[in-house]
Amino acid sequence: MTRTIVVGLDGSPESRGAAEWAAREAKLRGLPVKVLHVWEPVPEPMAQAPLLGPEAQQHWSDEIARDSAEGLRLRHPGVEVTAEHCAGRPSEVLCEAAKGAELLVLGSRGLSGIGGFLVGSVGLAVVAHAECPVVLVRAGEQAADEHETDPAGIPSAATRYRPVVLGIDIDNLDASVIEFAFDEAARRDTGLRVVSGWHLPPYFETNGPTVDLERYEELVRSKAVALTEALLVWREKCPSVDVGEESRPGSPADQLIDVSHRSSLVVVGRRIRRHPFGMHIGPVTHAVLHHATAPVAVVAHD
Repeated sequence: MTRTIVVGLDGSPESRGAAEWAAREAKLRGLPVKVLHVWEPVPEPMAQAPLLGPEAQQHWSDEIARDSAEGLRLRHPGVEVTAEHCAGRPSEVLCEAAKGAELLVLGSRGLSGIGGFLVGSVGLAVVAHAECPVVLVRAGEQAADEHETDPAGIPSAATRYRPVVLGIDIDNLDASVIEFAFDEAARRDTGLRVVSGWHLPPYFETNGPTVDLERYEELVRSKAVALTEALLVWREKCPSVDVGEESRPGSPADQLIDVSHRSSLVVVGRRIRRHPFGMHIGPVTHAVLHHATAPVAVVAHD
């Protein structure tokens, strides 16, 4: 059965931006898109009002999904788009839809005045529990934003894609996260920038790297070598992808947020935890979700 790219839609500008991104990604992958609108029934006393009753809510939900799907078909010819609407708690319905999806795409409000996301409770809950990759797209994201500038210095969808960025922890590697990033770079015919930030051991944090320069330089070299070795098999599998490696001490989140300004997509991982409670996302992924300026793909892994 053909897998689908599912996009959660609520009629907001951020969710419409997510739908446009999902359609562009579907074209790259040759997959269909499902526009899913979830409406949460209002409490029973309020539902007695004529404009808030179940029939009115269902009609409104159906219109949002249908109109959005039709718009995507017109703007992205060749992409198969279907629409679905249903009632329930949005985070639970979206997580259930993610079980049979290739990707789940959600929108996120941009922070006023600065780049980045404002990720709501529904988005965080879905990221924390969905087991397929989840992509968050900020409001106002345009196709041109993911491409290099033209000769006049203006972003253009006609130019090459900006690099895909992969953030990894060299001590906790997972093949599915790396594979996802290489595949995304290959689809876009662009480079892959692998960023591995790491914290200095307590000895250096206390005394500073200049106290024992030789020991510090050896640590830096060993981390760089470990990153290169970890990527060797993937370079062989995907020889068309130009890979750049960056291994340096410092906050992994800060490094990824910085390079997101010059990327088409940021890929990070999230360890799957079966406990039903809590937002098991991880501090680095959580920070990147809130502050990266490019779309962010969160890949769950064991």
